[in-house]
Parts: sequence; structure tokens; C-alpha cells
Amino acid sequence: MAWTMITFVGFTILVAVISWLKTKGDDQSTADGYFLAGRGLPGFVIAGSLLLTNLSAEQLVGTNGQTWSVGMSPMAFEIVAAPCCIVLALFAAPRYLKSGITTIPELIGLRYDRSTKLWFSIAYILLYIVVQIPVILYSGSLVFENIFGVSAMFGITKFQSVILLCIIISVIGSIYAIFGGLKAVAVSDTVNGVGLLIGGFMIPFFALNVLGKATGSESFAIIDGMKYLIANHSDMLNSIAPADSLPPAVPWPTVFTGLFFLGLQSWCTHQSFIQRVLAAENLKEAQKGALYCAFLKIIGFMYLALPGVIAFALFGIQGDQVANMDEAYPQLVSQVIPAPLMGFFAAVMLGAILSSFNSVLNSVDTMFTMDIYKEFIDKNASEEKLVKVGKNIGIVFAVLTTIVGPLIYFFPAGLKTFLDSLVMLITLPVLTAVFGGFFFKHLPKYSAKVILLVHVLTYGSFLLFLGDYFHYLYAVLVMLPLELLLMYLMDQHNSKISNEPAWEQKDVGAVDLTPWKYRWVATALIIVCVVAVYAAFSPLGIGTWGYSQPF
Repeated sequence: MAWTMITFVGFTILVAVISWLKTKGDDQSTADGYFLAGRGLPGFVIAGSLLLTNLSAEQLVGTNGQTWSVGMSPMAFEIVAAPCCIVLALFAAPRYLKSGITTIPELIGLRYDRSTKLWFSIAYILLYIVVQIPVILYSGSLVFENIFGVSAMFGITKFQSVILLCIIISVIGSIYAIFGGLKAVAVSDTVNGVGLLIGGFMIPFFALNVLGKATGSESFAIIDGMKYLIANHSDMLNSIAPADSLPPAVPWPTVFTGLFFLGLQSWCTHQSFIQRVLAAENLKEAQKGALYCAFLKIIGFMYLALPGVIAFALFGIQGDQVANMDEAYPQLVSQVIPAPLMGFFAAVMLGAILSSFNSVLNSVDTMFTMDIYKEFIDKNASEEKLVKVGKNIGIVFAVLTTIVGPLIYFFPAGLKTFLDSLVMLITLPVLTAVFGGFFFKHLPKYSAKVILLVHVLTYGSFLLFLGDYFHYLYAVLVMLPLELLLMYLMDQHNSKISNEPAWEQKDVGAVDLTPWKYRWVATALIIVCVVAVYAAFSPLGIGTWGYSQPF
């Protein structure tokens, strides 16, 4: 345990020192400097920060828990992210950088009006502080409870351990997000990203080694473990789930429809993701970052999905299957990581957790400061005042989310399913408002508000009354086309009755908009890789029909 703590603290301090060295000379007295890293992030930093913003304990714990329960179909969340990153690079990023925006609600305000901007800002902030950040804190606390046995160490209950760990994670993450600004967050993300790729990829190989030995292997245990998995659990290795599957499985008709729409809202309109692209040095670096990230997401199934299936096989041999899907990954980690490496892996996990926490917290600070305080409270606030407000409100939001986080302990459903189904209540109307605003040039100012109200009522009713019978991705599949159709009808009607000219996006000259010359080559390679991975984990590859139902 002593060596574990030493390596854990050592790597954590290393990340902090590197972040400090890379940011100590930066000017963070201006809004652009604090919230957008001075608009100077290169492509590889954007890619690393995008990956780490998306990846946290709720992904590692949640997605692996889902695959432990139903097999490989949840790997679609990782694979489908790749084409969504293509849309970000080729469609969304050029338009965002052209407007020189700081937040997505700011863009909505430019396209519609001030009150619409306020509506969406409040909805986003509430979603982040009530759902998303608390889930990040709670899932992170679960991982560290399993790695370090905090409850046993201090003689407290598991719930008390969760509270203590949520506070610790919140305090450390807040230091980056509140006092370091976006640059510190992005640099720490990049360093932690390297550690995560090393640590994350260790798990399936160590797990296969343990599985091979559990089956009696006396030679190449990793290979024998994989052979055992394919021979005995090939149904779990099939990523093609039946059309009538319920969460946490992903029905095959929704993979490149409803799930793709869900991915678009995450990768193309989610403020904590988009803020990295908005901070790009130019369009070329923004496109590089998004497309590099696409490649990283394609290989993500190795540490975000496959370990869950290995855990199912290993626990089956041991006769100790866990009762809750969110316990599968932490238990696997505690069993297969060699003791000398446990501290490093714990530090990598902390980095992933902190990355998502401080990224979302920084985004909430940015939206409140720039979209609410500056727009509706103090229009004449100086740059220094805006930075000060951002830091102060960050402390308030950190405290609120730390109070809510431990309460998720009482939710019986899996973390990932809970988060993905609920966030669509707010985020899909944002996607419709942003993309519809680009597609349709004569929309009335109230159209985005209509979409938000219609969506909250209809999707909320689905979750309440039909969520137990139909997968929520089918609702997403239906809702986005219907909302875009409604926007089209409002656009056509308004063009006939209004004398206003068609909306045109203005180029504010924030950055150079010359695109990356290799963007189409990278796009083609990404698509080929997506098809290859899906073919491998299907009946055409190592999977077989007879898909597993929830455990």
C-alpha cells in the first residue's frame, strides 16, 4: 500500500508541476486568456483534451459495466464518436471559429435573440451542476473506494467514503478549473491522456493474463485467455444487439441513427468539448485536433468495452459475479493490476476523473460569466472583473455539485445509462437549434424556444411512460428529424410573412480559417477503421449470434 500511495502521489504531482510550468507565464487577466487559453491551442493538445474531457470514471466504470452486463454492443458509444468528430472538424468547427464565439449559448444568441440565449444558458448550467458533474464525482469515488478501500481504512461506511472522496476530487479539480483557467485544464489533460492510454491499455492485457491462468494456461496466458473468451463467450463479443434490446444494450438500428444523433450533441454542441475547439490557434489546428481524437476514440473500445466482457468471463470462473454493473470494472482492476503498478493506474484514473470534472466546471463558469453575467447583469464589466466572477462562481458551483454527487449512490440504475438518457432532455434541442440555425435562413427568433419546450415535454413524457418498453435511442432517432422538420416549417412560414433578409453568418476574423489540407485523407482512414472494428466484433469476425441479455 505504501508503494501504491507513493507512485499515486508522485504521478499526480508530476502532472501538476508540468501544468504549472506550461501556464505560469500566460496572461489570464482577460476573458480570452482565461476561458479560451488565449486562442492558441495546437491540434495535439486539442485532441488530448477532447479525449480526456469525454473520458472519465463514468466512462471507464459505466461502459465496462454495460459490456459486463450485455456484451460488446455498448462499444458503439466509442466507435460512433469517430464520425461525430468528423462532423465537428468539417462542418461545425469552421462555423464556430468564423463567429469567434466563446460559448454555444452565445452562438444561439447571435442566431436568435438574447432571451433564447438566456434560456439555453440556464438549461445547460442546471444540467451540468445537477447531473453531469455529480455523476463524474460519484463514479470517481467508486473507483478509489475499490482501489484503496477507503471505508475499511478509516472504519466508515461506503456512503461516508463516497462523500469524503467526492470532496477530495472536487477540491483538487477546482484548483485546475478555477485558478488555472482553460490552459491549465488542457495541458493537464494532455499529460494525463498519455498516462491514460498507457494505463487503460494495461487492463485488458493484464485481465486476459489472469483469465488465461484461471483456465489452466501454462504458457502464453494472454493468448489462452483470449482463446477462452472467444470459445466460451463469443456471444458477448458480438456488438450487434437485437432491435428490441433495452438499455444498457445498444439496438443495432440505432447505432448510426439515434446514437449518432446523441454523439453529435456531445461532440458538436457540448460546451465542455467545443470550448477546446474554440480555443484553437486556427481552423487547421482545430480540424487536426478533432480528427486525431477520432482515431483515439476508435481504439477506445480496448479499455472501455473489452475489459467488461473479460470481467464477465473471469468472475464466472471464480464464481463471484458482482451484483451491480457499476462494480464490475473497479473489482476487475483491483484483481488484475500488479501491486507495483496500482499507484500509477490510480493516478491515471484520478487524471481522467479530474479532467472531466474540471473541464465541465470550467465550461459552466464560462457560460455563467459570459452568457448571463456579462449579458444580463453587468454589460460594462471589465476583463478583470469577468475573470474574477468566473473564479467566484466556480467555487459556488463546485460546492453545489459536491453536495449532489454522493446522492447518486441511491440510484439503482447503471451510471452510464442514467447519464446518457437524461442529458438528452436538454442537449438535443441545443443540437437542433445550432444545426437548424445554420441550415435554415429565415427562422423566427422564437423558433429555438419552441423546439426546447416541445422536446422537454415529449422526451420527458417518453422517459416517464415508455422508457421501460423502448430504448431511449429510438426516441432520439425520432425526435431530431421531427424537430428539424418543425424548424423547416417555421422557416418556410416566416419567409412568406416576414420582410427580413435571410440570415448570414459574419466572419469576425478571430482566427485564420484556412482548412487542414489532409482532412479528407484522415476522414477516409477514420471511416475505414470504423467499418473494420465493427466487422471484427460481429458474426463476420469473433462474435456470434445469440446475444446476451442483461445479467
